[in-house]
Amino acid sequence: MKTNLVTRKGFNQLKEEHEYLWEKKRPEVTKVVAWAASLGDRSDNADYTFNKRLLRQIDRRIRYLRKCLTDLRIIDPSPQQFGKVFFGAWVEIENENGDIKNLQIVGPDELYERKDCISIDSPMARALLKKEVDDEAIVDAPEGKTSWFINKIKYET
Repeated sequence: MKTNLVTRKGFNQLKEEHEYLWEKKRPEVTKVVAWAASLGDRSDNADYTFNKRLLRQIDRRIRYLRKCLTDLRIIDPSPQQFGKVFFGAWVEIENENGDIKNLQIVGPDELYERKDCISIDSPMARALLKKEVDDEAIVDAPEGKTSWFINKIKYET
């Protein structure tokens, strides 16, 4: 089951995406679909077929965003959690091979098209929660257990 938590920045990005799709992108695609439909036979009309499919994808994403925006709970960092890893933290971690990663722990709805985040529901995030700088986190991943050491923790305020 996925968590319904979101950072304030993530919530605002989802809201902006909804507004863009609803107010700008959908009307543009609708005009193209209407124009392509007016040309006659729709079965051989590539413009109609492509843009109709695109319109369905946009509508699906809009429905999803409308539902999730009402269900999400915005979590702002509190001063009590500074120094430890909790939801919304940016964490620099390093493994035994010296590989360094900078990740933010966010809700699953914030992962869309981002490479610098991990879901609060992921094994890595679960292993990092409540840890402090210089602590070791043992991650029980599908490929086996791995150790990561926490170098830095910071929060966007």
